[in-house]
Amino acid sequence: MSQQHSALAPAPHSAEAKRSDWWRDAVIYQVYPRSFADSNSDGMGDLEGIRTRLPYLRDLGVDAVWLSPFYASPQADAGYDVADYRAVDPMFGNLLDADALIRDARGLGLRIIVDLVPNHSSDQHEWFKRAVAEGPGSPLRDRYHFRPGKGENGELPPNDWESIFGGPAWTRVEDGEWYLHLFAPEQPDFNWDHPAVGDEFRSILRFWLDMGVDGFRIDVAHGLVKAEGLPDLGSHDQVKLLGNDVMPFFDQDGVHEIYRQWRLILDEYSGERIFVAEAWTPTVERTANYVRPDELHQAFNFQYLSTAWDAEELRGVIDRTLEAMRPVGAPATWVLSNHDVTRHATRFANPPGLGTQIRTAGDRELGLRRARAATLLMLALPGSAYIYQGEELGLPDVVDLADEDRQDPAYFRGAGQDGFRDGCRVPIPWTREGSSYGFGAGGSWLPQPSEWAELSVEAQTGDPGSTLELYREALAVRRARPDLGAGDAVEWLRAPEGVLAFRRGDFVCVANTGGESVTTPAYGRLLLASGEVAEVDGDAKVPADTTVWWTTA
Repeated sequence: MSQQHSALAPAPHSAEAKRSDWWRDAVIYQVYPRSFADSNSDGMGDLEGIRTRLPYLRDLGVDAVWLSPFYASPQADAGYDVADYRAVDPMFGNLLDADALIRDARGLGLRIIVDLVPNHSSDQHEWFKRAVAEGPGSPLRDRYHFRPGKGENGELPPNDWESIFGGPAWTRVEDGEWYLHLFAPEQPDFNWDHPAVGDEFRSILRFWLDMGVDGFRIDVAHGLVKAEGLPDLGSHDQVKLLGNDVMPFFDQDGVHEIYRQWRLILDEYSGERIFVAEAWTPTVERTANYVRPDELHQAFNFQYLSTAWDAEELRGVIDRTLEAMRPVGAPATWVLSNHDVTRHATRFANPPGLGTQIRTAGDRELGLRRARAATLLMLALPGSAYIYQGEELGLPDVVDLADEDRQDPAYFRGAGQDGFRDGCRVPIPWTREGSSYGFGAGGSWLPQPSEWAELSVEAQTGDPGSTLELYREALAVRRARPDLGAGDAVEWLRAPEGVLAFRRGDFVCVANTGGESVTTPAYGRLLLASGEVAEVDGDAKVPADTTVWWTTA
């Protein structure tokens, strides 16, 4: 039997929006505002562009939209350097545009989650500018981490910490003091021991909740609290986390009291608003600390994102995730791509072990086949799933951008992160033709490959074999079967080597991660498959790198 598509239509989103626990099995779509849709032809995506494309997201079948930062910012790190947390950067629009976006989303049954960046501000934030101008002894310096330097004349940094972007985590100002920045020098870290910082962010939360947002994704949620005394790293072992050396004072226990205070605020508002943590931790067990009942609702599962397309490794991380989340009563989350890592269609096109930032295209046909299969596996797991814009089109990373076209600030620092995040941030194609394939009338801030015309929404819509239609059908099936994302366990079934097979009620998922076709039982009526599946005499021949959904009902 060839790949099948159900005729199931999405249930009304308005009914879904009334669920108080909607987030436990939600499918959340990440929009990177620069690269989604441009309404004013300046080559840069904006809020009005997003608003006009909301019907597309409703019809895709997602429950919520997470927006990467659109706040007022000098854009030293693509908006993650915030100068004003209560204003929209003019490149994206204004507060009226944000209000219209939130209202239109609600009318379509979609929820809006916004990014919150509490670990650091921009060096153009009013607090920081005044702290520098007022000099040593300024009370505003206590809201950041200003310190005298070491050495005879204070010419050495206060400690040996290094920036995630490479180089020292300290920058010296003209009066001789140094300030801490775990990321770029333009991103000074807040001092969360100072009460004014906590007061300010509680006010910021209320500002956006009053605007009607449904939640917050917390950037660097593990980094707010620093080790007491800011000790040198020399006496500590560094931790390898997803290919990056991270400082062992990340993931300090003190962050949890901050989130307990925030949860009290969120619970004052109706509509079941949520927090989502970007918490890079060494283990899923440490991640579970962030989603205890009185803290945050979800935390990104980076261990799953970084797992190779390998049955044994995937089963291990699935089991560990479900086991870690069960005691705290939180849903698992599953994610394959985002704005900081190589798209999974390209990761899976290359040999495993290269990390999450890859510079080669690899075998694109193989990568897409595996990406489609990985998506069906992810959407069959209990919990909440995240989709990064363009993955529903099967977009690969653009790995051959010319040096003069690159924008990633980490690329120009020459150390730390590779700085090749531009490849996953290229604006997505909507149409077959036009200077930017429908992104906008004024070109795009990063160049798009010509072959993306045939990967556009227009080209794939109505093609039953396209990746876009596979996503639409998968999300329709998931919405029609509420038990699919519910629960906290899977029942593993016996399967050939290289194959994952599990049952969830009357639903069965089989994922063949191996390099050869395998024969498995045909577990019932075929719901959906990422590739061609043949059924003969009660058995099914599942090709390599293919995932199949069955129902026994």
